[in-house]
Amino acid sequence: MTKATRRGILAVVVAATLLALGAGIGVVVGDALGISVEGSDRMHPAEPDVSPVEAAVPPPAIASLDVPTTARVGVAVDELLDAVAAAPTREGELALAVEVEATATPTGTDADDAYRLEGDASSLRVIAATESGATRAIYDLAAHVRAGRSVAAELGEHDASALPVRLVDLGAVGVEADPTEWERGDDYSHVSDAFRDVYLADAPYVDEAALAEAYDDWDAFLRRSVAEGANAVAWPGFIEYVDFADAEDGPVYADGDPHPARAAALREAFGPFWDRAAELGAKVYLRTDMLALSPELDAYFDRRFGGADTEDPELWQVYADALDALYAEQPSLSGVMIRIGEGGDIYATPGWDFTSELAVRSVAAVRAMLTALTTQAEASDREVIFRTWSVGIGDVGDMHTDPASYQRVLDGISSPALIVSTKYMAGDFFSWHPLNETLKIGDQRRIVEFQSRREFEGFGAFPNDLGPEFQWALGELLAANPNIEGVWTWTQDGGPWRAGPMTLHLKAGFWQLADLNTRLSLALARDPGTHVSQVTIDWAKQFSDDPATVSAIAEAMAISREPIEHGLYLSAFAEQHTTALGLQPPPQMLLFQWDILTGDTATLDVIATIVGDRREESIREADEAVAAAERMRSAIEATDAASWRDPAERSAFIGAIGYEVDTLGLLGAYREMFLEQARWHDTESDEAHGAWRAARDDYVAAAAAHLAAYEGDVDHPAWNLTAAQLGVDRGDRDLAMAWAARVLLVLALVWVVVGAASVRTRLVRRPGAAGARASWLAATRPWRAREATLGLDSLDLWLLFLVPVALLVATRAVQTSFLSWTHLAVVLGAWVVFAIVVRLFVWRRSPWPVIAAVGGVVVLRCVVTLVALSFTGPGGYWYAFWTDPVQRVAYIAIAFALFVWVFVAAGWALSTQIGVRRATGSVLAAVGAGLALPSLVVAIVGLEQALTLWNDEMGLLPWGMSRILGITTFLEIPEESAWYAAGFGALVALVGALLAVRWRRPRAIAD
Repeated sequence: MTKATRRGILAVVVAATLLALGAGIGVVVGDALGISVEGSDRMHPAEPDVSPVEAAVPPPAIASLDVPTTARVGVAVDELLDAVAAAPTREGELALAVEVEATATPTGTDADDAYRLEGDASSLRVIAATESGATRAIYDLAAHVRAGRSVAAELGEHDASALPVRLVDLGAVGVEADPTEWERGDDYSHVSDAFRDVYLADAPYVDEAALAEAYDDWDAFLRRSVAEGANAVAWPGFIEYVDFADAEDGPVYADGDPHPARAAALREAFGPFWDRAAELGAKVYLRTDMLALSPELDAYFDRRFGGADTEDPELWQVYADALDALYAEQPSLSGVMIRIGEGGDIYATPGWDFTSELAVRSVAAVRAMLTALTTQAEASDREVIFRTWSVGIGDVGDMHTDPASYQRVLDGISSPALIVSTKYMAGDFFSWHPLNETLKIGDQRRIVEFQSRREFEGFGAFPNDLGPEFQWALGELLAANPNIEGVWTWTQDGGPWRAGPMTLHLKAGFWQLADLNTRLSLALARDPGTHVSQVTIDWAKQFSDDPATVSAIAEAMAISREPIEHGLYLSAFAEQHTTALGLQPPPQMLLFQWDILTGDTATLDVIATIVGDRREESIREADEAVAAAERMRSAIEATDAASWRDPAERSAFIGAIGYEVDTLGLLGAYREMFLEQARWHDTESDEAHGAWRAARDDYVAAAAAHLAAYEGDVDHPAWNLTAAQLGVDRGDRDLAMAWAARVLLVLALVWVVVGAASVRTRLVRRPGAAGARASWLAATRPWRAREATLGLDSLDLWLLFLVPVALLVATRAVQTSFLSWTHLAVVLGAWVVFAIVVRLFVWRRSPWPVIAAVGGVVVLRCVVTLVALSFTGPGGYWYAFWTDPVQRVAYIAIAFALFVWVFVAAGWALSTQIGVRRATGSVLAAVGAGLALPSLVVAIVGLEQALTLWNDEMGLLPWGMSRILGITTFLEIPEESAWYAAGFGALVALVGALLAVRWRRPRAIAD
């Protein structure tokens, strides 16, 4: 066997090995993408109905009151008097007496709010065992008055509320309704900035005038909340109120550090707020993410534990000791609410140095935390509310939705001081999710989370009556789990505060739409059998006492779920359970998230593939959603403006639905556009391309009209179409890029064919053919690179260099649609570094053999990419990558094999000049340097910033990822990865350099 034959066999073996490795990598990439789809069982609420609306019964004037003289009862009486005063007319008089008798009910505990109502419409007597029962009775009477029912409508026994824990968030207390902060519409911070005017940067740290205004704000919110049935509030904050003075091996804060003084000032300032809640029968739980950190606390953890080791019980004892001190000073605090599954910069308050980190990621860490904090809570007669919510990060990231994971984390932790809080749906607050099965298991005390102002469904700007869904979900869960003892209703919170409409609970915008869902959830917590349509009617009566108008409002609200469920979602996708990249994308991936209309290929291509043959059905669905919203608008428009208490509220209602109609029309146009675009990529037909172009023009027109109508409108803000427009821009270039790829492919193939043909024909004598021959030989038989480049004239040498360089640049430019200069800079920069390092090691020897080898393989590698691009451009390239496993594996196998063959060919070509060892070292050094320097630049810039810039230009992953938690956080990529890559590259370069230098043998010493 000749040497040439042996080399040929070796080359075939190496190539086959590389192809096999590439195929394996393709399979691994597919597994990492983890794209899978299975059917999902959505909730099955009853169909909404509309109860008959009775004519309002005028309330009697309050003639006399014989009630306990406590602050709590006094506030309830205020609500009753306000309700009577607000009625258009009054008939008769009422004498009301309230008695609190310890023997009135069997239990007599404060949580027992049962009562008995005796008498008639002119004389009523409330008998209750507790102050809770007495105040509930008065609030119920006020609700009857506001709903236009007789105060004697429900005489008799009233059982205690079914669920004793009825928690709300802080609403919009302390938040300033400043339109300038909402006008831009792109502030996706989750920070409410509550009490911003109260805080001062320096001593005395609190503005007393602003604090007084905030107290009035808080008092109004408390009064409203307890009137609707709430008896607890989740108050954002924790770390700003503690000083860790009792921390072992402290202090955490050095002498002179302002943190302890500021914490003391804030405790003194807000203590009366918490006392007021206790006075009105409402508990207050401090609400915090963990880990909650300050720079000094983080440094303390470094000193004492070598870092924030969340599996170390002693770390959690630091927080427990801080809570001990806080509770001792502030007895009105009832406990702490903890979330571990979300955090970071998006929750960082500007001007504060407190942060939160997603650092509690393991089962051991969660158990260590809960053990320490519940032990403290039991000893101090407080409670710990642990939220299972997570964005899916870490070993406990699926505890929120996976029963097995929930059991693994919490099994055996059943402290009486522990309450576990979980969203009622298996995911975030989207429609189409199934019921959360984890709420049916576990022996812990449980509460169920509801969101009134649905952040993913227009931020509460659209009518959205969730009564039937809330009732069905709560009924199913209570039947399955007797440990459920409460609800937590988010009246305002959830998601960005200033990216949607300026709708602030009790303050600004059409906040009443979301308040309906607050009323519904609290009413169901008291009585799961509540007639939810009657709750809606009672809510509607705040706008009018005219039965026809109230009926019209109720009818519109009964329709409201239809446009939401079918206009904001594609049911063909939403009814599936999808997983991707280790995450569980929500059913509304058309938006990522909130008001961000996505434009990335990964999301839209996967949605289109799942929709599949139901494309036309999905397009019709959007039209039907708009039609449903138009029926809602017609119902409200048909009402007489004079029948409304305030005609401006009628206008607000019509404006809200008009905004919904326009938005759903916009989303429908976008839906048709990307589904037709995907069909073109799938079929490559001219008809599909024409349908996409027509749909594209419709969407562009709808987008322009939407922006013209709503940009700058803080009540109805224009949706964020940035990502969608980036997608449109890329799509507009697909056909042109496909033709560019075809032209480049033809030119590349001519070069390859001429090179291959010139090996054995006279074609080699033609101008440039010898250069093409050298390129082909060096690429396919790199051991012949040196001989192939001998005797080439200047034209051939220039072509040997310029053809692969130009082809590489052009191919990468086409692949990115000439839109990602970041991608080009990184890729081409790495190649330039590689070439420079190789050239330095070649030094005085001819560089042309290695140029021919590398350039020849680069041409072949470009050919593979150009083939993929030539069908329907970059859009088609990525469509196949995301949706076709066979094509993905085949492409990755060939592309990987050729990529590695570049370096094999370079080393083989060099070995004929400087030997195997030095050639191997030279290539390793060049590869290491080509990895190290770009990685170093990325590390210096910041991996998250670099990935954000790259993804914005390429549009592969949702644009919103980096605006929420960050790409690195979502995909669990360590921020230090770029530094690791740079270090690894430097190590490879060093090893390569040591192998590449001459090793001089020591001379023998004569005897």
